[in-house]
Amino acid sequence: MSPPTAARTEHYALRPGDRSPLFYERYDPGRPGAPAVALCDGIGCDGYVWRYLIRALAPRARLVHGHYPGHGRSPRPRDGARLAIADLADDVAALLDDADIDRATLVGHSMGVQVALETYRRHPDRVAALVLVCGAPGSPLRTFRGTSAAARVLPVLRAAAGAAPRAIGGVWRAFTPTRAALWLAARIEINGALIDPDDFRPYLDGLARVDPNLFLALLTEANRHSALDVLPRVAVPALVVAGDRDGFTPASLSRRMAADIPRAELVVVEGGSHTAPLERPHQVERAVIDFLTRRVWRAGAARGDRPSPSHSPSPPS
Repeated sequence: MSPPTAARTEHYALRPGDRSPLFYERYDPGRPGAPAVALCDGIGCDGYVWRYLIRALAPRARLVHGHYPGHGRSPRPRDGARLAIADLADDVAALLDDADIDRATLVGHSMGVQVALETYRRHPDRVAALVLVCGAPGSPLRTFRGTSAAARVLPVLRAAAGAAPRAIGGVWRAFTPTRAALWLAARIEINGALIDPDDFRPYLDGLARVDPNLFLALLTEANRHSALDVLPRVAVPALVVAGDRDGFTPASLSRRMAADIPRAELVVVEGGSHTAPLERPHQVERAVIDFLTRRVWRAGAARGDRPSPSHSPSPPS
């Protein structure tokens, strides 16, 4: 894969409230008037799913991609209670502030769909459009693989991880980045016939570095959260992307979400699972760029929108 034709830089912002560092990367095409896009990951992720979309968007837009607390290069938050979806939405606004971006299209994957919608609820003036990929507006465990069993099991897992954190953490770190985990994922969820294993391994590697208790706490918060009430009030362009064999967040949820958002567009990726942007990258890239060009960037140019000046802050101590 050739690198994006854009300058990539690394930065740190500070979380609202507890002032914990948040790592984020920026891609700047160096083109005056380039629109802004912010990428919102799923739980346990630090950008693996955006590999091809970054390559497609970086020459066209200023990209901002942050790591959630305790993910990737962001340390654990100083205040461990600030892990609600609302806190993550405020983090998005903080990253945009740090990058001197007034408004951006938010592209969310999995739990990032909830983060994007909550950001719209809390900071609507910062959101130019929404691209919601393989996710649900809330309570994802209630429909995981078509049942609510995962929601019932979650408290048991949290109790076990809390009672024996060293043992559970050791098993987590030992098993997650293995070929066995990749084999299991291909059998349970991802479409092994479409995805390149080298594209999925970074997810397993990154997940292995996330503390299991933090992961389960975030999963609990995601399952408590709902943005269903936000959907009918979305007044910006929206694109919903679904995989027709997604077992984590079934395509039926995406269809319902698209129907509830005024004038939303829907793209269903044939054969796509929860990792559709890696399985059918060209289809997803074309859909996203076509949507942004028609409904966001041309409209912004017609209004005379201009980006704010950028800067390069130093990492906080």
